[in-house]
Amino acid sequence: MPNISTIKTVYFLGIGGIGMSALARYFKAQGKNVHGYDRTPTSLTTLLQEEGMEIHFNENVDLIPKDTGLVVYTPAVPTNHPEYRYFLENNIPVVKRAEMLGLISSQYKTIAIAGTHGKTTTTTLCAHLLKQSHLGCQAFLGGISKNYETNLILSDISPILVAEADEFDRSFLQLHPEIAIITSIDADHLDIYGDHEGMLRTFSDFTANIHSGGTLILKDGLTLPLKLQKNCLLYKYSTTGSGNFSASSIQLQNGLYHFDFNHPSGVMKDMVLGLPGLYNVENAVAALAAAFLCGATEIELRLGLASFRGVCRRFDIRIERKNLVYIDDYAHHPAELKASITAARKLFSGRKLTGIFQPHLYSRTRDFADEFAKSLDLLDEVILLPIYPARELPIHGITSEMLLSKIRIAEKKLVQKEDIPACLNTSEIEVLLTLGAGDIDTLVTPIETYLTKKV
Repeated sequence: MPNISTIKTVYFLGIGGIGMSALARYFKAQGKNVHGYDRTPTSLTTLLQEEGMEIHFNENVDLIPKDTGLVVYTPAVPTNHPEYRYFLENNIPVVKRAEMLGLISSQYKTIAIAGTHGKTTTTTLCAHLLKQSHLGCQAFLGGISKNYETNLILSDISPILVAEADEFDRSFLQLHPEIAIITSIDADHLDIYGDHEGMLRTFSDFTANIHSGGTLILKDGLTLPLKLQKNCLLYKYSTTGSGNFSASSIQLQNGLYHFDFNHPSGVMKDMVLGLPGLYNVENAVAALAAAFLCGATEIELRLGLASFRGVCRRFDIRIERKNLVYIDDYAHHPAELKASITAARKLFSGRKLTGIFQPHLYSRTRDFADEFAKSLDLLDEVILLPIYPARELPIHGITSEMLLSKIRIAEKKLVQKEDIPACLNTSEIEVLLTLGAGDIDTLVTPIETYLTKKV
């Protein structure tokens, strides 16, 4: 690793990714010249360009600055990428995104939030609670905070850093936190881990990275072999009243959840979470626990929780009217789909639920086809898009047609992405959800505009 203080230009290969863009913003804030490449322009890359970063979208080594002193890349970039090969051939230092985040976080008291789902909301809420407190923090988020309209939070004085700990490609093993949270350990990324047991072993390795004398906050009921160092503390949390931190007396009032937050020193009565979804109460308990252990006061936690506006693409209510609701959600795992659809069903009881789902990855669709079908059966109508391949090549027999055949509800159809507006025109929409982690996000604004004009 070169001396970063002497580097003038940092280059990001895959700059449009949510984790990569947070690092790009960090280096821009450090006064570096930031350049980068991505396959396609997005609303996020446009924002990065408006913030002064130079980005191109064609594989062209001639567009790489000659004074590039450091390259950060995402593992989603193939090793035969011409720009990647150029950096290696010219002996320009190249580091993975996770390695760079680990290097930065080593300078702080780090709170790392891991889990196969729930981690982005928990990370963003934990960061918001601390940012709004006397403690402050910096944070690298896995989504765009609706409070701050960014995935990066900075502080000139706080020693605390909050980071989303991504299990993909074992990235979270680069982090050595003082406090770690594990929200869930459902099987996922089996293309990386081979099987669920392989994934669980890596989560166990993550617990070994917690500093001696540090803390693990673990969802109650998760069965995971722990490898905690000497003097590490273990706390458990739940929404069932069990564990060291828990929510009780949970009530839904005017679309928001009220609950009592129980902690080792007592109870904080009638806390109000500023976004819907029962599963978000569970995320809130974990985030409150971490902020409480850091020293945030009750009044700070209470105000921070109530003022939290959530994360873009995490049960993001885009339209809410008497006769029409539109929700966008990043859900791309069967458990996430079930949680999102169940939350919509409870919040908008009695209304027809229509879901547009874009499966993400051939391997994930193959591994969880039956589970995906069961979750999608919770809808009243399913509009299925073709599989978004991301980094993968097709797998024989693994298609959206295959998944559609497993869905049991009567109202189901397979639609091309470009035909969605026409499809919506023939559907009776009461509550619409867009679901998925691919490029379905590019449909959100057009759908929102279309539905607004239609009403």
